[in-house]
Amino acid sequence: MKLENAFEVPAPPDRVWRFLLDVERVAPCMPGAELTEVIDERHWKGRVGMRLGPVSLAYAGTVEMAERDDAERRVVLKAKGMEQRGKGMASAVVTSRVLPAGDGARVEVVTDLTISGPAAQYGRGMIADVSQRFTDEFAANMAAQLAPAAGAGEPAAAGGEARPISGLRLALWALWRALLRGLRRLAGKGG
Repeated sequence: MKLENAFEVPAPPDRVWRFLLDVERVAPCMPGAELTEVIDERHWKGRVGMRLGPVSLAYAGTVEMAERDDAERRVVLKAKGMEQRGKGMASAVVTSRVLPAGDGARVEVVTDLTISGPAAQYGRGMIADVSQRFTDEFAANMAAQLAPAAGAGEPAAAGGEARPISGLRLALWALWRALLRGLRRLAGKGG
């Protein structure tokens, strides 16, 4: 399935681009993610975990930088992972671009996602909602990392690991979004 997300960051595009290429700084911004090994400058290993209601998902896998275009500020990552306590798997091709936007930068992310196992039981709408929620939390964490420290002109220091996203909060939020989508469809058919 194809997922499209975007967010804006109050920092110059070149600075945002350099940040996105620094995997050791980016990984802590991702909810529930942990960088476990730097293989080389284009390959990494890591884990990501989340809870969706009663289902707890934990994946371990690899990420490869398949393409990098500094002039266009575009990068393509290929990720694949296996569920640590099940038979599920996930793979994704993630294309990110950094564009100028007002006084800051806009990051556009297109993900071609394939999943199997327990996570596949959730519909496309819920997965898109979860993806947007992860993107929003990532963007907030990234903006905090890029914000100048109080009274200084330098970015704030890395703040440790990102806290895992709450399963109950995420499930309720996704349910609310699904209900709103359903109501919009009904309203559209009635008019």
